[in-house]
Amino acid sequence: MDRRQMLSLIAAVVVALGGLGLVAVLVLVPRGDPPAAPPEPAPPPTTTEAPRQQGVVVVKIDNERPARPQTGLAAADVVYVEPIEGGATRLVAVYSAPPDVVGPVRSVRESDVDLLAQYGQPVLAFSGAAPELRDLVEQARLVPATELETPKAFFRDRGRAKPHNLYVRPARLPEPPPTEVEQVLRFGPAPAGGEPVTEHVVRYPSATYTFRWLSEPGRWSVALDGRPMESTEAGRIAAATVVVQHVTQRPGLVAEDAAGAPSPVVETVGEGPAEILRDGARFAATWFRPSATEPTRFTTADGTPLPLAEGPVWVLLVPR
Repeated sequence: MDRRQMLSLIAAVVVALGGLGLVAVLVLVPRGDPPAAPPEPAPPPTTTEAPRQQGVVVVKIDNERPARPQTGLAAADVVYVEPIEGGATRLVAVYSAPPDVVGPVRSVRESDVDLLAQYGQPVLAFSGAAPELRDLVEQARLVPATELETPKAFFRDRGRAKPHNLYVRPARLPEPPPTEVEQVLRFGPAPAGGEPVTEHVVRYPSATYTFRWLSEPGRWSVALDGRPMESTEAGRIAAATVVVQHVTQRPGLVAEDAAGAPSPVVETVGEGPAEILRDGARFAATWFRPSATEPTRFTTADGTPLPLAEGPVWVLLVPR
């Protein structure tokens, strides 16, 4: 039926209804596509936030010859090498997923307070502190954990002599509290301009660290005083990135240790030169950290961000 026939039929119906005293109201709707739905409102704009740092566990680890090989060291996300009295070094191991056992555990140092503030409020396992540092540690952004405070988390290895025989079970430590600080480590592709190297040596007055590039598995092997560093549960220790961070050193609250040597403090807030080893190359860099609660960042000489390679990181704090 075409449109003309349809209109004739409608007219006949209207006439018939009119004869009966009825009124018909007809509405004609043209054929075609249904009306379009109103547009959905645009989603609100999203903001890109810097990645946030999860809670971490930190363990002060002995680095003297009787303490080697250590346990749990290979599992650390970051290992800081900090200078102590007598030109020796101590290790600060940071874990996002701690292993079953870590040690030997040693004492907290004044340098640790500012260094670790960038991780929010980490749990710090240590063997003790000099009397001059107790108030400082209690007021710091740390959850202190010692053999006295959490005895079930610590044990002694009878096969080693004190003070090189204290170990910790991180699972028995307090849970790291939630943290809202910015991610400390930034990873990404290397920028252009690195100098190919196969070996890099870092010297302290009483310790020498040697890093050698291993193309397989793409890591830097770690040696101390000419001997490869090992972890009892994982064997040889290696790092994806090595950061040599040149820092200022000053006298601390602890004037000297039991042997009469001064106890230094390294300044990790500020800025200075650095070298970064990654992917078989060495990059000249600048480090900067505006405050203790902000993370350390690295750039090339022209200000380009210098991210780290994915994997374990070793950071050597070297007095300049």
